[in-house]
Amino acid sequence: MASSSIKQDIYRSFIYGEGEKDTQWRHGAPPNFDVVNKLFEEGRTQEWPEGSLEEKVQRLVKSWEMEMFHKIRPQDLKTVNLDKFRFCLNGGKILTIQDIKEMGGAYNAFLQTTLPENLRIYDPTKETRESAHEIFNTVFPRGFAFEILHVYSGPPTIVYKFRHWAFMEGPFKGLAPTGDKVELFGISIFKIDKDMKIENVEFFYDGNAFLAGFLSGGQRDDYSTASIGCPFMSTK
Repeated sequence: MASSSIKQDIYRSFIYGEGEKDTQWRHGAPPNFDVVNKLFEEGRTQEWPEGSLEEKVQRLVKSWEMEMFHKIRPQDLKTVNLDKFRFCLNGGKILTIQDIKEMGGAYNAFLQTTLPENLRIYDPTKETRESAHEIFNTVFPRGFAFEILHVYSGPPTIVYKFRHWAFMEGPFKGLAPTGDKVELFGISIFKIDKDMKIENVEFFYDGNAFLAGFLSGGQRDDYSTASIGCPFMSTK
């Protein structure tokens, strides 16, 4: 009897297996999360029992984030109700999957800002999906880990507190790497349907404060100040 040899990710669904045989991946193949999974295991503050509400929510969010960043076609998104899906950050503009695509992908959706243009450390209106991917894969070579801290309510309206963290081990535009841990805390509300597909997502967090943590490394000697869209680092 043949044994199963299908690769699995222990924290995410919808990457491998028969259901993904026709999936179109952004970088040509399923993503490998071994490095960021190690970062997660080393740095998490909670270890939720398998099958608990917290573990299920954590898996749902990790799977959804994976799909938003790595799958090209909307029809390949298994975590989302495509007809009803809406995304909103900090009470701002409500976005559809198509809107997120047109604005340059998930990085730009997650880092929307109301700051004046000259105060933006990262300007999502000027970055493409490709440039954003390059920026954050450079600054966080071990990835950006995620954990659920608390689940306040379960389906169909899931309200939870979360933590993202990483180490700034690469340069961010003209800013030198610090090696320091940077963290992002927030609250999110997921509304899901009877099939556990996401219909509505709301996030509440301070992305500007998170990005400000990159400034402590100072300007790299080999980088022009004109390239940095931040008045605190510019000589002009």
